[in-house]
Amino acid sequence: MKNINDNCEFVIDLPNDFDMDANLGYLGRSTNECMFEIEYGTITRVISTGSKYRLIQIHANQQNQLIVQFIDSSPVEPAQQEEVIRFIREWFDLDRDLSPFYEMAKEDTLLEKPLQSFYGLRLIGVPDLFEALCWGILGQQINLTFAYRLKKQFVEKFGDSIEWNGKKYWTFPTYSQIAQLSPADLAEIKMTVKKSEYIIGIAQLMNNGELSKEKLLAMDFNEAEKSLIKIRGIGPWTANYVLMRCLRFPTAFPIDDVGLHNAIKFLKGYDKKPTKAELKELSLKWSDWQAYATFYLWRVLY
Repeated sequence: MKNINDNCEFVIDLPNDFDMDANLGYLGRSTNECMFEIEYGTITRVISTGSKYRLIQIHANQQNQLIVQFIDSSPVEPAQQEEVIRFIREWFDLDRDLSPFYEMAKEDTLLEKPLQSFYGLRLIGVPDLFEALCWGILGQQINLTFAYRLKKQFVEKFGDSIEWNGKKYWTFPTYSQIAQLSPADLAEIKMTVKKSEYIIGIAQLMNNGELSKEKLLAMDFNEAEKSLIKIRGIGPWTANYVLMRCLRFPTAFPIDDVGLHNAIKFLKGYDKKPTKAELKELSLKWSDWQAYATFYLWRVLY
């Protein structure tokens, strides 16, 4: 990483196997995405630097680097730049060596086609624990299109925004804000009352310090999974979704995921979705890479 243009713009070197188009293809899968905008290969989004929200733009150059530019008017402090770098590296999972995954996937008949189609795709994360938990709960037992609609309603009602060039760029609501609400406050959002209760309950756990990303990361995979499943509203699917996309456990495996089942059904040419026994057998080859295998199979459906 190096600075250019008086600290308002800097570059992040990318792994050799990173492909920006593959990642933009995933990020652009929904027109209802409200946390960032993609236009002409450039991502515009708000990133929290702890003390302040900053509006940035990201694009890749021909030298396999990400160009990151602060586009709001405030001076850039070194600590803010470091936090933006940390977020981007975590968002794109840039510090993980994917060579072992690619070697395994090349020999796997199920993963071979997704690998060829989406080589260079990283497991795009949700670095904020509260956002990841909310997204997991919002997506329970509904299709992706409706889940995005609910998230957009939730963000635009309770989140903050930075306006630039006549557009609003949103921040995800904070757990401290949501912890003060009741289900009645979420009534305008077309989610179930139960989901409203789950989200508020999680916000309260995080607000009083019982639940945090730091505490979960200090656990091993099984401890973290059990700790999440104990929370009202979080079952094995939601727990593994969060373990996969926020806590970055490579062995996370949402085996009950409908999208995963449909992708395997499509690739295998099955007449019906695979059984749990079939899924377990197929995943035996994915040891230590279940999360990436799942992510690449999801990508087949978009």
